[in-house]
Amino acid sequence: MSDRTSKEMARIAYKALEEKKAEDIRVISIEKVSVIADYFLIASGSNRNQVQALAENVEEMLGRAGYEARQKEGVQSANWILMDYGDIIVHIFDKDNRLFYDLERIWVDGETISAEELEKDGE
Repeated sequence: MSDRTSKEMARIAYKALEEKKAEDIRVISIEKVSVIADYFLIASGSNRNQVQALAENVEEMLGRAGYEARQKEGVQSANWILMDYGDIIVHIFDKDNRLFYDLERIWVDGETISAEELEKDGE
């Protein structure tokens, strides 16, 4: 897929997370440091139900746009839900697991993208 497509997917996922009041949403462009995806989205929910609601909203909004998850993990436990859409990977954590796994530190070589940058087209 093109960067434009992956950016659009990231934009939709970001809005889906924002809509359900996700906390501390981060978008990290990893395309220059890894081949596994173009973007990581990392967000937190305040409890198990919110973490699941965030994942459901991401799945619904990306699904409506024609994107299906290749793989989902952690939906039942809802302490870390991973949603792999190929070009983007969405990580939704409860607060404790987000602190424990600290993906932002692991992917520090990636470029953090602001919501405003995500809205820009055609780069």
